[in-house]
Amino acid sequence: MNSPLLMVQTYMLTHLIVLLLVSPSFALSPDDEPENRTGTLNGYVSEAATGEVIWGVNAVLNGTTLGASTNSSGFYSISRIPPGEYTVVFSFLGFREYRAEVTISAGETTRLDAELIETGLEMDDVLVTSEYFDQEARQSLGVTTVSTQLIRDTPAVLQADVFRSIQLLPGIKAASDFSSGLYIRGGSPDQTLILLDNTTVYNPTHFFGFFSTFNPDAIRDVRVFKGGFPAEYGGRIGSVVDIYNKDGNRREMRGTASVGLLSSRASIEGPFNRGSYMFALRRSTLEPLLWALQGSVENIPESFYFVDANAKINYDLSNTDRLSLSLYAGQDDVNFPASDDLFLKLNYGNITSSLTWRRILSGDLFSTVTFTGSRYFNSPRFEFGGTVFERSNTVNDLSVKADLEWTPSQQHTVKGGIWAGTLLVTLEDRFDGLVTQSPDITSEYISAYLQDQWRITPQWIFTGGLRASYYTSGNHFRLEPRTQLEYRPTAEIRLQTAYGRYYQFKTLITNEAFSGFDLWLLTDDGVPPAWGDQFLAGVKWNPVRQWTFELEGFYRNMRQLFEFDPRIPDTAGLDYNELFRFGEGFAYGVETLIQRNTGRLNGFIGYTWGTTRRKFPTFNNDEFYPPKYDRIHDINLVTNYRLSEKWMATAVFSYATGQTYTEPLGRTQIDNPFGTEPDNPLIVGRVNASRLPAYHRLDFGLTYYSTFFGLGDSELQLQVINAYSRRNVWFYNFDFDDNPVTRQDIRMLPILPSVTYTVNF
Repeated sequence: MNSPLLMVQTYMLTHLIVLLLVSPSFALSPDDEPENRTGTLNGYVSEAATGEVIWGVNAVLNGTTLGASTNSSGFYSISRIPPGEYTVVFSFLGFREYRAEVTISAGETTRLDAELIETGLEMDDVLVTSEYFDQEARQSLGVTTVSTQLIRDTPAVLQADVFRSIQLLPGIKAASDFSSGLYIRGGSPDQTLILLDNTTVYNPTHFFGFFSTFNPDAIRDVRVFKGGFPAEYGGRIGSVVDIYNKDGNRREMRGTASVGLLSSRASIEGPFNRGSYMFALRRSTLEPLLWALQGSVENIPESFYFVDANAKINYDLSNTDRLSLSLYAGQDDVNFPASDDLFLKLNYGNITSSLTWRRILSGDLFSTVTFTGSRYFNSPRFEFGGTVFERSNTVNDLSVKADLEWTPSQQHTVKGGIWAGTLLVTLEDRFDGLVTQSPDITSEYISAYLQDQWRITPQWIFTGGLRASYYTSGNHFRLEPRTQLEYRPTAEIRLQTAYGRYYQFKTLITNEAFSGFDLWLLTDDGVPPAWGDQFLAGVKWNPVRQWTFELEGFYRNMRQLFEFDPRIPDTAGLDYNELFRFGEGFAYGVETLIQRNTGRLNGFIGYTWGTTRRKFPTFNNDEFYPPKYDRIHDINLVTNYRLSEKWMATAVFSYATGQTYTEPLGRTQIDNPFGTEPDNPLIVGRVNASRLPAYHRLDFGLTYYSTFFGLGDSELQLQVINAYSRRNVWFYNFDFDDNPVTRQDIRMLPILPSVTYTVNF
């Protein structure tokens, strides 16, 4: 992959690092004024109605090329501004443009906070705006911000779900109707880093993977890096989903309550002196149904529930200092007598916390310090015919993260930071009370990064970065260069390319059909980290405000993929590194997206053509094979039509190539001359060489907006999932006792109605 473009990017990255380390004066270009002859403008941008900060707002000095975008904290900084009077224009899709007059003085920093007003529904002028994707975020290659509007509006199985909405994006595939797992650009779910308020979430699912753990009432921002993510992120070789909880309404106390068929939700938020708070609770409501079925239907769970809680408290220490405390806790609990001699008990979940201090150090320097804690626990128990199998797997992750963002000039935006912590991964398996394996791995880790966005000219932008990571378990040290190059021939077109190397020090043993047994493992001596390179190229075209067109291509390789070796019959007495097998893989594809952003009829259509392969030694004749989630074609169409001020209709259509499977071909009949039971070996085809029938489904929803006895606004959602009742095949169940082998189709969801009533007060 030593392409001329990669060589150019590598040279520019090397040159940039030398400038950063050796000559800090690089910040001044020939056209820059000395700092004491210019001024700086900075501040926070938030929603006028709630005070929630907004990520990705454009702030531009009208009539100039000077400007900036807000970061995840809603902060912007424009430096090296010649003294004078200016009009600052703040713009963001879904909000009215805001203008403010400001006077810049030499050698001084001017603070200007802005509050944006949401665009109201104006049916006569047809100014209905779709906020499904943040336009500014999408300017970067492989990046999309998913709005909470898309999560709420999309018809969903029994309740709105964050990950189900993300699965509609090009390049992101769903395994089945029963899985909310994210398979992004040929990667497995563990190759995606999930962050909640800067804290790693190790198992983001409920209900055996049917739903994600993120309550849509508590979420403020969801940003997805499908590939080529910058140096500030690390620890995974695939992608990043960066999620932030709401800060809480800083204007007035507000709340919401929602009742659905599977679960109910409630939240409250409001201000206090110099701060705000948010609390949200969600719990499954299956108990009445289970109680009704017990006695009339066999093998009903004795208990089956999930619950999660979100909380966030923010406090302004001063005009330049902000503190926030974020908490999350979620748990699934199941007691299930599956048969007369089989009893299952499952208990798993996550607990996360983060304390963040944001500070404006100077006019062009912004800092963030975060203390994080994350705990994942999983303790399944099986009792079969008096034999008991128990497992305990925990991940305890404590860390501190510090980041700096420096805007020395209009040509450069520099970011740097460190993330250090300690990680303890435990695993204990017991069979009839005897411990069969109990590896405990403790590792300290530290990573540091430095990156710069260099605006070479108004048309050319280069972003280069370098990340370094070190884990004490196994004494693994790795360097990860990242680059991105953008050319803007016109104001409406962006041509982009990117390269990055990525390392992953953890692996997840999981089953897409059942996340209750998810098992996390860590690198150590003899178990090196997985790694991979990513190559991306794309074009983005915004001919008018109403339309967006995107085309992206990617190639990525995967090396040293490590997982438990399924061929080991007995793990007792083996060293930790002897439990694994190591493989490789690759993925490539092309993604397209067409979106209409405004109008009574809006939405998007996304298409992905992609391929992914894996290879492990002595398996499948040492040849590459497609994993189960390999889908060649994937299409999603999402439409939203505003019928009136009170009614809105939403439809989602999905089509995908059928998943792969290995087909049994038959058995070989062997006559045994000694009269014992003959051994008839099973003959199978090539690994995952066959495919299930194509998957397609249409979901439809109607939302009625009203009021609840004058106490607040209300929404009644009437939805039909799988409107034409396409019984897609989940998998084939083969009966190997028959010769020839017989097959049974195990199908997914039939047509399902769903009703949700939400009150906002």
